[in-house]
Amino acid sequence: MAADYPDIDIAPYIDHSLLLPTATPEYVEKWCEEADRYHFASVCVFPIYVRQAAELLHGKKPKVCTVIGFPTGATTSATKLYEAQEATDNGATELDVVLNLAWLKAGKTEEVHRELAEICESTGQTVKVILETSLLTDAEKKIAAELAMDAGAAFLKTSTGWYGGATVEDVLLLKEIAKDRVGIKASGGIRTTEQALDLIVAGATRLGTSQGIQLLKGVGMQEKRE
Repeated sequence: MAADYPDIDIAPYIDHSLLLPTATPEYVEKWCEEADRYHFASVCVFPIYVRQAAELLHGKKPKVCTVIGFPTGATTSATKLYEAQEATDNGATELDVVLNLAWLKAGKTEEVHRELAEICESTGQTVKVILETSLLTDAEKKIAAELAMDAGAAFLKTSTGWYGGATVEDVLLLKEIAKDRVGIKASGGIRTTEQALDLIVAGATRLGTSQGIQLLKGVGMQEKRE
């Protein structure tokens, strides 16, 4: 599929993700410099690095993104809310929030909705809800997506990458459910340019990946930006 779309500029889609437990401040500095140089959409870092990333990217185009309740979504609602508010205070403008999968599977939809709505309303930031699609049935994906959108999410995100990655099929399904009401972020296992282009063509409006520069090489964009 990707061969039919050679002119797509991948860079503006990329959330340049640095979610390694061993990542040091030096890595954060490198990721921020790369995001600025290659015009990526954002840098996604752990909450401990939000303030550093915000300082490094002050006045620059890439946004500062962080993860909330990552990677299981099973922390308490109060903990998630505090984490989201603290990240916002430290300079994050995008929050990738892991949905509580146990609640979803137990049918506790009101609790799921309330938790997400509190984060969206209290922070006022761009919230991307991580559905962890590889662990859900199609019916559960639809319920989760509708809950997230109704709660005020700006994006539906496929995966954390810990339990499986983004697929074209899931992006197509989320696009059908969303009907262009929100963005769709494909994340997890995106390592080739062909994968990235296929996901964009399927409907992804963001790509979460640590391989952004490698993806640009595949379409000859890296050299143009250096």
